[in-house]
Amino acid sequence: MSRVVWLACVGLIAVSPLSAQEIKLRETLKGHTEDVMSVAFRPDGKTLASGSMDDSIKLWDVASGKNTATLKGHDNDVYSVAFSPDGKTLASGSIDQTVKLWDVASHKNTATLDGDIGVVLSVAFSPDGKTLASCGGYQKPIRLWDVASGKTTATLEGHCRPVDSIAFSPDGKTLASGSRHGTIRLWDVASGKNTAIFEGHSRGVRCVAFSPDGKTLASGARDRTIKLWDVASGKNTATLNGHADEVFSVVFSPDGKTLASGGRDSNVKLWDMTTERNTATHNEHFGAVSSVAFSPDGKVLASGSWDKTINLWDLKPGEKADK
Repeated sequence: MSRVVWLACVGLIAVSPLSAQEIKLRETLKGHTEDVMSVAFRPDGKTLASGSMDDSIKLWDVASGKNTATLKGHDNDVYSVAFSPDGKTLASGSIDQTVKLWDVASHKNTATLDGDIGVVLSVAFSPDGKTLASCGGYQKPIRLWDVASGKTTATLEGHCRPVDSIAFSPDGKTLASGSRHGTIRLWDVASGKNTAIFEGHSRGVRCVAFSPDGKTLASGARDRTIKLWDVASGKNTATLNGHADEVFSVVFSPDGKTLASGGRDSNVKLWDMTTERNTATHNEHFGAVSSVAFSPDGKVLASGSWDKTINLWDLKPGEKADK
């Protein structure tokens, strides 16, 4: 498949003078025949899902690194995968203009959500698992779906450019969306109303993620920066510089102390959220890092890349270095 230009580590370690996050490459997962666009851990941490431009989704046993299943049904690139909070369902979004739901136990496609929704670049489950959000193409609104019925419950309109990323707040009341226009919007899930617009990136926003306490939103963009936002006030509280090209993915660790990011520069970076410093940079991928994900216990980081592989990293706190 030819890449849709819409998108949307490790060897050398750069250590800040304050502290370090020790990280060790456990395994490189190989099996996809095209770029890996999205990775997601199942809530029990035992399974990892990956979506690829080879039109497939693969499930991996995290402990052994073995590919346990390959889910086929999409007719084009799979850009996003997400597990339901109970781990029983996997959602996938594709350039084929559909969202598919899969039974994780049987590996069967249980539903296909479509209907003039355009290409799907990101999918996300609400914390209660009852709602699924999807976003993507030009002049197509963000959609909220009732997972049980597969019907659209709301369309969120306001962005004037494609939306590359969406994320639910931990309490499920708010949805954040990042657009190629360079803006981030917050939406009230119950009413479907746009409640805030964050402006500050000079180029398109590729990714958004809420901190575990819901107070901070992180965004990565084509301007090579990561910005941290105070959700309540909408103020940009910090700008993290370090990536040499656009930032494709950001994710907070479960304890909220670390932010991981992946970018077109093939790097995975770790950031200390107390000091807002880059504590480690990993560059063993040979292609852009399109997606990063922490395991639920925060001990493993997965990174998916355009080099067709997924790296699994073991993490543990490092000792403070001398100032």
